[in-house]
Amino acid sequence: MSGYLALSYWDLVLASGFLILNAVLSLWLQLGLARQMLVAAVRMVVQLLAVGLVLKAVFAAGSALVTFSLAVVMILFAGREIWARQERRMRGAWGPGLGAAAMTVAGTLVVLIALTQQIGADPWWSPRYALPLFGMILGNTMTGVSLGLDTLTASLWRDAAAVEARLLLGATKWEAVRPFTRRAMRSGMTPIINSMAATGVISLPGMMTGQIFAGVDPTEAVKYQLLIMFLIGGATALGVVLAIVGGIWRLTDERHRLRLDRLAPPTGPA
Repeated sequence: MSGYLALSYWDLVLASGFLILNAVLSLWLQLGLARQMLVAAVRMVVQLLAVGLVLKAVFAAGSALVTFSLAVVMILFAGREIWARQERRMRGAWGPGLGAAAMTVAGTLVVLIALTQQIGADPWWSPRYALPLFGMILGNTMTGVSLGLDTLTASLWRDAAAVEARLLLGATKWEAVRPFTRRAMRSGMTPIINSMAATGVISLPGMMTGQIFAGVDPTEAVKYQLLIMFLIGGATALGVVLAIVGGIWRLTDERHRLRLDRLAPPTGPA
């Protein structure tokens, strides 16, 4: 087998029927998810079609400036998604900025090492390699950072009395919040750990499956998938640690006080 199997628009319409069926079941069972499901599906279609056109133009341009600009746009959108999904959001620029900064540092470091050392793209910033890889790593890191920060802020708000009691007994701010730090880090890292544990036994990842469909030898597809999973796992863990440490630093001060006044009133997911 060589090449890839082309899909028609009718194939996509037929596959979307399963999603429509789920929406109908949601209406029947009164789950209240039908509208959200359909809106998310329409949003996904529009976004992917737009991205397809943008990437085609970016690949043709082969410009470092265009590649970096698109990467910045991806970071901004991901940072906004993290901020929007916090029940207790930090006030001011720290709200969207903390998650975006953690993802930027973790994702950029891991992608740069991968492009220059393992993949060996020439040039290393080639959009055909850099943007898809950055997107995969950014998406998974976003999930981990979002869960970690949400767990941290919610736990500190709920158990503020316990933290302040430890502080009154002479504990430093880092000692006082240690149980909540561990909980937040576990929450942020659990999805990627579960994903790695299930890969190959329960699920075949999309990248590996796509390469096999395209005719790549399965052993080579496995090597690339392992590389991607290692990169995603490393970036997610680093991003979660940076975000949690930054969150603790922001929600305490140099006098070892808990500063929950730096959190905005509670809100549901946007």
